Amino acid sequence: MTINLALILTLLTAIAGAVVAMDKLVWKTDLDDSRQAPGAQRVLVEYARSFFPVLLFVLVIRSFIFEPFRIPSGSMMPTLLEGDFIFVKKYAYGLRLPVTETKVIETGTPERGDVVVFRLPSDPSVNYIKRVIGLPGDTVVYERHRLTINGHLVDLKRGDDGAGNVPLFVEDLDGRVHDILITSPGFSTRDNTYRVPEGHFFVMGDNRDRSKDSRFIGSIPEEFLVGEAVRIWMHFVPWNMPVWDRIGTKIQ
Repeated sequence: MTINLALILTLLTAIAGAVVAMDKLVWKTDLDDSRQAPGAQRVLVEYARSFFPVLLFVLVIRSFIFEPFRIPSGSMMPTLLEGDFIFVKKYAYGLRLPVTETKVIETGTPERGDVVVFRLPSDPSVNYIKRVIGLPGDTVVYERHRLTINGHLVDLKRGDDGAGNVPLFVEDLDGRVHDILITSPGFSTRDNTYRVPEGHFFVMGDNRDRSKDSRFIGSIPEEFLVGEAVRIWMHFVPWNMPVWDRIGTKIQ
């Protein structure tokens, strides 16, 4: 069972706020002699006063500004590694109400090359992270690990793979230069022509041969976008030491 943290945080904030408001308007414990006010009521009000500002602050930050996520798989290697903890800029593509995800203010739209977190359309309780390849109305051709977008062949060059055992390539998406990983050079997954519907985005993982992305799940509707992944704030895998040099790394 998936825990809906946004719902829990919203409910706790609403309950604490309601108790504080009730005390201000009805109970007015500050004006009563402490011996006359019921003990349980005093405790409830004290806890609500203490926690409400904290809960409200966390709710606003998490819902409208930044939200932390953990990378659970290697589908975005080499850009992101399993065990990376990242910050996602929630306001990048519009301000949405918590829980309902209703957009209330338009702030921008994804650009080609952005790394985005989105809710899986078939199961909105699951979050995915991929790179935006195709914008609304685009025609994307994926063939032999090469991308062609609206008739333009995307630049792809062999990257610096250190010892030569890791097949890294450098891809340039409208000036957004980033590394991709091709683990099976002789076999390209889901070669096809994809047309992106209006209001949708075609996304792919940087680990091109090991990513469940728009080649499998289809283009992502705009309303399922959560935000743009911007920085790594920690890397930790159980039983391993944290990778300190990844802290603060900007996501390209």
